[in-house]
Amino acid sequence: MDLRLLEYFLAVSEELHFTKAAEKLGISQPTLSQQIKILEDRLGAKIFKRVGRKVYMSDAGNILLKHTLRIFNELEHAQTEINEFMGLKRGKLTIGCSGSHLLREFVLSFHEQYPGIQLSILELPTEETRIRLLKNELDLGIVYMPVEDDQLETIPLFFEKFSLVVSSKHKLSNEPFVKLEQLKKVPMILLAKHYIVRQFIDNDCKEAGFVLKPILELSTYESLLHLVSLNLGATILPKSYLAKINDGQIREIPIVDQKLHKRVAAIYRKDIFIDKPMKTLINHLSQNFEKKIF
Repeated sequence: MDLRLLEYFLAVSEELHFTKAAEKLGISQPTLSQQIKILEDRLGAKIFKRVGRKVYMSDAGNILLKHTLRIFNELEHAQTEINEFMGLKRGKLTIGCSGSHLLREFVLSFHEQYPGIQLSILELPTEETRIRLLKNELDLGIVYMPVEDDQLETIPLFFEKFSLVVSSKHKLSNEPFVKLEQLKKVPMILLAKHYIVRQFIDNDCKEAGFVLKPILELSTYESLLHLVSLNLGATILPKSYLAKINDGQIREIPIVDQKLHKRVAAIYRKDIFIDKPMKTLINHLSQNFEKKIF
């Protein structure tokens, strides 16, 4: 079967819109429709269902999609192995990360030792990292555990703790430590609920017998810190992030009875071919984070 037809099929399956898929491919919409018709004729089955202006995958289309992804994945592996055989000394790796602060020092040391390997680091929620790994859109993920998926391999890196962060003017700023239950009456500013760190916090509080109801929910550590420095509320952040913060307007206070002690791990697909750049990256990660705890 012509691989070009499968490329056209993948484009439509991703967009579920013939015009958008045609624009993505750089061809006209009628040409794309004709090529899909040719593919359907060869298969003897409809692979898309059209209901009004909506396009849906048929059962046959879903079967074809599964095998098409496998075909292109194998082709990528073949190219990688050929590159290895030919002595490729350069490479590019894309990493999905639960926070770029987790890799700040690692990136500097890795680049010094392996300047020929290009790293692209994307800050993504844990679940999105998992999904994009399975779609072959990422080479590696750096995430908070647990991530449960039989298709993924896990390499433990280090344990992460979390601290309460307040303004230097906050009533708790001079406390040597706090207990979780003390936060029940403290105005809190937290990440939105879909972030794994927020889920850790909510679960700990639930086990302690209460629910935190933040006055604000934001999407970045930086925005949380900014509002905390203005004494608008308190927040909870990873110690690995706070380790690089030098701001006299905030105070970091240990939470002594917390269970917020989470494993950070590297994850990748079990079925991928581990080429030299990937092997180098994994080895360097393991050595860089060995026995580290924040």
